[in-house]
Amino acid sequence: MFGRWGVGVVSERSAGCRVLHVDMDAFFASVEVRRHPELAGTPVIVGGAGNRGVVTSATYEARRYGVHSAMPTARALRLCPTATVLPGDLALYSEVSRSVMALFRSITPLVEPLSLDEAFLDVSGSGRRLGDPVAIGEYIRARVFDEQGITCSVGVAGTKFVAKLASTRSKPDGLLVVRPAEVMEFLHPLPVSALWGVGAKTEEVLLRLGLRTVGDLAHVPARTLQRAVGQAAGTHLHELAWGRDPRRVVPDEPDRSTGAEETFGTDVDDPTVIHRELLHLAERTAGRLRSTGHLTRTVSIKVRFADFTTITRSRTLKVPTDVGQELYDTARALFDALGLDRARIRLVGVRAEGLVKADATARQLELGAREHGRRDAELAADRAARRFGAGAVRPATLLTRTQVPRAGRPPAAAFRERPGDPGQARGRAPQPGG
Repeated sequence: MFGRWGVGVVSERSAGCRVLHVDMDAFFASVEVRRHPELAGTPVIVGGAGNRGVVTSATYEARRYGVHSAMPTARALRLCPTATVLPGDLALYSEVSRSVMALFRSITPLVEPLSLDEAFLDVSGSGRRLGDPVAIGEYIRARVFDEQGITCSVGVAGTKFVAKLASTRSKPDGLLVVRPAEVMEFLHPLPVSALWGVGAKTEEVLLRLGLRTVGDLAHVPARTLQRAVGQAAGTHLHELAWGRDPRRVVPDEPDRSTGAEETFGTDVDDPTVIHRELLHLAERTAGRLRSTGHLTRTVSIKVRFADFTTITRSRTLKVPTDVGQELYDTARALFDALGLDRARIRLVGVRAEGLVKADATARQLELGAREHGRRDAELAADRAARRFGAGAVRPATLLTRTQVPRAGRPPAAAFRERPGDPGQARGRAPQPGG
């Protein structure tokens, strides 16, 4: 019988299992509780606090009231009025994530990160040194708690799909093993929504056919599924329903893109405000590139208007870069080329695409460029941010914030900074996914 295990159980408990899925519990919220220990055991929400604010993470105390990620913060507070809302600190979460991923890589080189807070590990080559997969899972849980002060859940199985389901079922702070012989017993009672690829629309189609559990779906001929949801999706769901997932753990799959976007608290029609926001987003995006050791070949922008119409524009650079000023110059040129005349804008975004690994020895130099330039200044700002917090050093243009407040943020006046007061504007809302 599959189940939660403790250290000391015989090795048969994980026979045929080589894949671990490790997932931090309520990651963003847990890191905030670590930073604010007085909030331990209380409902905490990470996200925006205004009319357009969105929950990015919530402690399990808040989740008991029905709060979940991607929910409007206003609704979350109606469900849980006593919750503490914190704006979040992506730089801090990224730092914790890097430490956790480094721990994983000390166990096995076969680590496939899925996001800041979860990863697959193939531990088939780590048994002689650390024990069977269950022992390794317990070791990871103990190390994460001891070193980071947060908890994680671990799924142990023979395939990635089942391992991920197992970690979800063991939350919070648990470990669940599903051996190959137990997959059907574990899988078939689950709702069809547990299968990868089953979103709201696909679930609706399956429920209309009377398919409520994975077991129901498994016993429907593949051709029937293909007629209902399409050939590719039908084949995919049929295979998963029988626990078949041939994918291997792919270590360090390269990032394809990274970026940042901001929804304004009220619609904006002032180009100066838009330019300032593009600068801020370009700086954030460049910081993420440098933190992961990437350069971008293509810069794109996203503009969403008051009526929710959305457009994107992109430009490929002559030389890949991770410099915020270069990203901003390109993003601003793309925006200005749109020729918008006082259009009311709801959201803007900057994205870096076509990422390549940075190699300082191969970096192309421009003729006549100074030996030390903008990139050196931004690297120095990165070091200051790691020591003093996000926003410790930023372009002078961003020191006085007079634009319309962002969604989920207090009025901009609350974030005006004085020279020598670097910590006053910390706490920008992170992207969803905690």
